Amino acid sequence: MLQKVLIANRGEIAVRVIRTCRELGIATVAVYSELDRDAMHVRLADEAYALGGQTAAESYLNTEAILGAIEASGADGVHPGYGFFSENTDFARAITEKGVTFIGPPPEAIEVMGDKISSRHAAERAGVSGVPGRSEVLQSPDEVVAFGNQFGWPVAIKAAFGGGGRGMKVVNAPEEAGPALESAQREALAYFGRDECYIERYLSWPRHIEMQIIADTHGNTVWLGERDCSCQRRHQKLVEESPAPNFPDEIRQAMGEAAVRVAEACGYVNAGTVEFLYQDGEFYFLEMNTRLQVEHPVTELVTGLDLVEWQLRVASGEPLGFTQHDVRRDGHAIEVRINAENPAGGAFTPSPGTITRFIAPGGPGVRLDAGYGSGDTVSQYYDNLVAKLVVWGHDREAARRRMLRALEEVEITGVATTIPAHQAILAHVDFAEGSHSTNWVERDLDLAGIAAPGADPAPAGDDGEGPRVQRDVTAEVDGRRYQVKLWVPDLGGTVVAAGAAAGAAGAAKGGGGRRPKAAASGTGSGSVAVPMQGTIVKVLVAVGDTVEVGQTVCVLEAMKMENNVNAEKAGTVTEVRVEAGAAVGPGDVVAVIE
Repeated sequence: MLQKVLIANRGEIAVRVIRTCRELGIATVAVYSELDRDAMHVRLADEAYALGGQTAAESYLNTEAILGAIEASGADGVHPGYGFFSENTDFARAITEKGVTFIGPPPEAIEVMGDKISSRHAAERAGVSGVPGRSEVLQSPDEVVAFGNQFGWPVAIKAAFGGGGRGMKVVNAPEEAGPALESAQREALAYFGRDECYIERYLSWPRHIEMQIIADTHGNTVWLGERDCSCQRRHQKLVEESPAPNFPDEIRQAMGEAAVRVAEACGYVNAGTVEFLYQDGEFYFLEMNTRLQVEHPVTELVTGLDLVEWQLRVASGEPLGFTQHDVRRDGHAIEVRINAENPAGGAFTPSPGTITRFIAPGGPGVRLDAGYGSGDTVSQYYDNLVAKLVVWGHDREAARRRMLRALEEVEITGVATTIPAHQAILAHVDFAEGSHSTNWVERDLDLAGIAAPGADPAPAGDDGEGPRVQRDVTAEVDGRRYQVKLWVPDLGGTVVAAGAAAGAAGAAKGGGGRRPKAAASGTGSGSVAVPMQGTIVKVLVAVGDTVEVGQTVCVLEAMKMENNVNAEKAGTVTEVRVEAGAAVGPGDVVAVIE
């Protein structure tokens, strides 16, 4: 068994891995950016090393800094989590070349399956058909237009080296091809470090069904069951469940066997997920994620298996302790992703800020995997997943009702969250009947009744001198993080980051708040303001341009998501106050229209 594991990630997945390692007696090493100096995963790990920088590119995507932390800590294994370097062949190869165990598939398997284009070829060789598309990297918008004209609109542009909906854009008409391809490439580069994209048909009403597999180094590969991930917005999952509702068992068996064939075709080892689209009784290979999935807990709850434990055991050379015949699935599990987003009006606007209060739910059959607690800050520079709430019930209806009960108990203030949207989803008759699809949330779910709550002021501090008290302080020596105790003046209160309360709208019970939806596009007076902290990636107007209501003025990136900032007033642009690369805060005016 491995002795010391470095987790090359952050947030709830780093916390998740640390906990299983601790149960197995494996020492853990965290890495962190400047913004994550006091993050939960850093506090829980046995050791922690600074990577420097703030953005992902400066820290969690800095290969040399991570390799330095591996050497300094003496870790004999690296768990990549998901996102960042989890499906990066060069990173996996750099780890193995140091003689350190990469807790995931071999680099060769990542190379085949991490590239969504070559994975399509691999699936075809295994006899598994994919969604019709082009298996080449897109070079220009003209190729998108030609494909759409040939196979019909809409079409989907996807990141070749990514997943989770990042870098995916749906193109409904030829005139959208250019901006959509540019946006997909920017998101892919920001999140995965590579901007290659490809194209395929966009199915009209599919369900997203994925199959969890695990393979050892002794030639054993098994499928553990499916997960239905059809509740999505912006092509990113909101709710996942296992087993899939209204899913024929013969399709389940065929899909499981197809997933095993795909995995074996690329020499896959460790945990992985083969994703499919299911429509009208047919399923199509979508992609293979060569890593642990965000939604893996629902499989754990219905199978009784700890997937992280089996990742570690397989990486240590142990055979699977069970066969396909031994796999049992009991009851029903549902997971919701609690993201720092405000779903008011269906906008799902990113909501970075400091969490001022976080009360977790409890009771039977309830599990919370969180990466944050009260006082922690959700940064604009990283993914906005705060926690995953997972429940188990003896059947789907019991699990659905348990989730609604658990959601009522969650209390998060300081940032907006997706909890109100989850409550609307779980309570809707379409979800209860299992008749939804990947388009359902954005096309049919009515979120107009979700209002933006008012502000939740952060506590003020006291700068006066007072008696000395003992404080726990973080110090770094040669890049390694230490906790030390100092006797310092008692400031008599909690110091909070400047602007924390203003930067994040307050949360009501079960969610948070931001400006009302109208503020996302402007004030209506002609001053176009941004609703959140972020970075301007593109300015689409110039002084003297004539704009219409709803026209995009600029594109704002926050939490690795691009958001259009639109005009709410028709007229002529008289001022443009930002340029590409500019950092902005909530309420900053980017343009003036008269």
